[in-house]
Amino acid sequence: MLVQVVGVPFNSSGREGGVARAPAALRRAGLVSRLAERVEVDDTGDVGFEPPRPERSTRSGLLSERALVSMVQHTREAVAAVHRAGGFPLVLGGDCPVMLGGLAATRDRFGSAGLLMVDGHEDGYPPRLSTTGEAADSELFLALGLPAEGLPEELAALAPLLAPARVALLGPRDEATIVREGAASLRGTVPMHSDVELLLRGPAAVATRSARDLRETAAAWWLHVDLDVLATEALGAVDYRQPGGLGWDQLGELTAAALAVPGCAGWTVAIYNPDLDPGARQVGRIVDYVAAMAERLAGAEPPG
Repeated sequence: MLVQVVGVPFNSSGREGGVARAPAALRRAGLVSRLAERVEVDDTGDVGFEPPRPERSTRSGLLSERALVSMVQHTREAVAAVHRAGGFPLVLGGDCPVMLGGLAATRDRFGSAGLLMVDGHEDGYPPRLSTTGEAADSELFLALGLPAEGLPEELAALAPLLAPARVALLGPRDEATIVREGAASLRGTVPMHSDVELLLRGPAAVATRSARDLRETAAAWWLHVDLDVLATEALGAVDYRQPGGLGWDQLGELTAAALAVPGCAGWTVAIYNPDLDPGARQVGRIVDYVAAMAERLAGAEPPG
């Protein structure tokens, strides 16, 4: 299968640096050429969107609201083009809200979408309760269409992208922080396995079971990997570090197991911050991880 790389240099803090520089950094580190050694690859370039602005909406509580709306729509269009061409979209963020465009395109094409979300955070804050206002705190909340006041019309019309039963959230370790900040954890709302639960049960086994469940309940499913699911010792170049997390081998086992399940409609890799990686010492490990999945991508059984 043709793998088509889509860059989305979006930073929901409203800045143009940080994680917005990740797609370019991954390309410079040889990601596309490494994939091309094992699978047919086409780099479609970067999605364009309105310039970000570090202004928080008084209505929705979201930072850089218009850039967010523009990014989601243009990512949706870019992923839809890959689907029409019969390719597999590999979306390089930026931060986590880029997955909303992939989910929207998947639902558009296949009728319903599931989400296997691998993340060190639940990302289920109501935007007004987020301490930062970044949509990266809230993209799963938005995808589920949970009640929120003042959302821009375009986002409100998009949701819900998912039913709670069509989500598997693997790896979060911020439940205590969420409760302490006065929000509600998504545990009990969506199927969830913390980093500790993954380590106890086996990341590959949990990923396989979760992807199969999604396959049974949705016409197609999307894989989203936020690299802060990793322990800081494995990858420190992320904005919000936490104790705990997975190692690279465990993330690789989890990802390979998930991609072996039929019906995956695309994959997002997000949250690497090149500004926190002086000398580009850590980016090569991300390239190794993605390239190691090339054969899984080549042999992936598409939805349908």
